[in-house]
This record gives sequence, structure tokens and C-alpha cells, in this order.
Amino acid sequence: MLNFVDLAIAFMIAFIASFLLTYPVKKFAMKVGAVDFPNHRKIHKEVKPRLGGIAIFLGALLGGLYLAPEHEHLPEIVLGALVIIITGALDDRFQIKPIAKLTGQLIAASFLVSSGLIIERVTLPFIGMVDLGFFSVLITVLWVVGITNAINLIDGLDGLATGVTTIALISIFIMALIDVQVIAAFLCIVLIGANIGFLFHNFYPASIYMGDTGSNFLGYMIAAISMLGLFKNVAFFSFVVPIIVLAVPIFDTLVAIVRRAYNKENIMAADNKHMHYQLLKAGYSHRKTVLIIYLFSAVFGGLAILFSEASLKFSVVITLFVFFFLHIFAELAGIVMGGKRPVIDRLRRIRWKIHQRSE
Repeated sequence: MLNFVDLAIAFMIAFIASFLLTYPVKKFAMKVGAVDFPNHRKIHKEVKPRLGGIAIFLGALLGGLYLAPEHEHLPEIVLGALVIIITGALDDRFQIKPIAKLTGQLIAASFLVSSGLIIERVTLPFIGMVDLGFFSVLITVLWVVGITNAINLIDGLDGLATGVTTIALISIFIMALIDVQVIAAFLCIVLIGANIGFLFHNFYPASIYMGDTGSNFLGYMIAAISMLGLFKNVAFFSFVVPIIVLAVPIFDTLVAIVRRAYNKENIMAADNKHMHYQLLKAGYSHRKTVLIIYLFSAVFGGLAILFSEASLKFSVVITLFVFFFLHIFAELAGIVMGGKRPVIDRLRRIRWKIHQRSE
């Protein structure tokens, strides 16, 4: 049963705890050497502490302890989260190899699979519910690892991953309320509170970064929550809903994979060619770049909410809007059509004409 007073209290506990705990986490990160050094690929010019994900995790944990939810998959979700946190913390301090990080993610995903939390089926129009059978475990693991890394890859500017995941969680939270998905709503609200509390320290100019500890934890939790709620929806194209919610980080990840494969580069290697870096190169300020990505994340979150409740015909219309806004986003970042912006230019001309007529 959803009690909105309890949700509000849990949110405040997570928010305040994360906000306050970030102070000692900053000191701890600096003391143990878990810091982010400036280099040619990064934007910041000063040494910044990492490990901010610990404050997010503890804040969400304290909010969750107040709600004290019970669910058959919850113990394994928490165990997987602990593995992710430990793996991320080790990477924040020692810069462990990609294969070691992947191993930690696979172990975390295995906890979910062992508990029975898997993507068993999807619903397709004109066909109905399709049982994935043997492939369900593989698809579940790919989903968890893929989303975990997608959030990790977008964590390149102050407050970016924190804000994008908060917007995604708010969208999932609204859908959880609509469908009365209690456990999904509980997990979302404490993560939202913890994220916002941390964002006070992390928004530009950031005094601390969430590091892999935070980005991997948030990616893992969003993947798990979406399996608890969004994939359980029996509506048409139900499997598309979480993809729309996370359209920005997923699109950025796919573009990065294609770009690196085309250039015969290591797919796991970091670079400075992600969407957020391209927006900076296009002339937008650090803060404006982050806000632009927030805006697009909110648009996709809203479209996902509409999609989750839409009829088949309306779902098709929303899908077209998703592709339209993805194209706009790509034009802004200058990664399509040789950097040209025909659609954006056309929209600007239309706006100018409307403005002229109104005068």
C-alpha cells in the first residue's frame, strides 16, 4: 500500500542524509587518495574527490530503512548493490581494469538472476506476449550491464549523471504510482531524495564527483527497478518504456560504440567525444550543456509516461516524437549530417516568422 506521508518522510531522510554525509565522504576520499586528476580528456582543472556514490547509497539506504519494504527480490538487489558499490569504490581509488569492473557488474547481475528477477517476456503489438525462454537470462544480464555502463559513460560533467538519473527515476516513480508498483515506488523515492541531496555538492561547479561508485550504483538500481516495474507492464511495446526513459544515456552509449568500432578503437576505452563534450565543443557553456541534457531527459521521461498508458496508435505517434527529439539532440551535438542543423534551422525560421506576425 502506498502511503504518501511515508514516501515524503523517506524522501526527506534520504535527502538530508545524503546532503550531510557528502561532507565526511569528501574528506575521506581526499584522505585515501580517491580523487579525479585533471587531464587532456577532462574539463575540470583541479583535483576533485570522488566516491560521492557512497553518500548517495547511504542516503538511499537510510530512507529505505524507514520504509522497511518487503519484497522477494529485495535481498538480492541489495547484495548486488553492495558488489557494485565495492567495485566502483575500488575503481575510484585504484583505477582497476575494465574486465575487473565488468566482473563486478556480472556478479551483481547474477544476484538478480538467482532471485528470479529476470526479463521473462515482452509484449508486442499484433503478436501479444512473447516468452523469451532461454534468452531471458542473457537479455537480463545485458540489460543490467548495459544500463550500468550507460550511466557511467554519461558521467562526464558536473551534475550530469546525477540530474539525468534523477529525472529518469522521477519518470519511473510516476509510472510506478499509476500502476501501483509499490516496491518500485519505494526504491525510486529514496534514490531521488539521495540524488538531490548529493546534487547540491555535485552541480556545476562541483566540489565532489559521484565517481564509478555512484554512476554504477545508480545505473544498476535503475536497471533493477525497471525490471520490477516497467517490464512487468503488459501494455503494447512495454519493453520500449524503460528504453525511452533512458533514451539520452542509451543513445550516447550506442553512438560511442559505433564510433569506436568504426575508428577501430577499444570500445571500453574512455574518450572525450560523448554527447556532452560535443555540446561543449559546439559552444555551449558547461552549465548550459548540462541543462540542455536535463531538458531532453525530461522530454523523454514525459514521453515514456505517455507511452506507458497509450493505445497502439498513440504509441506509434509517441515513437515518432522520440526519434524526432533524438535527431534534434544529435543535431545540437553536431554528430549528424556533417555538423549541419537543417531541422533546428527550420524550427528557428518558423519561430522567427511566428514572432514577426505577432508584432
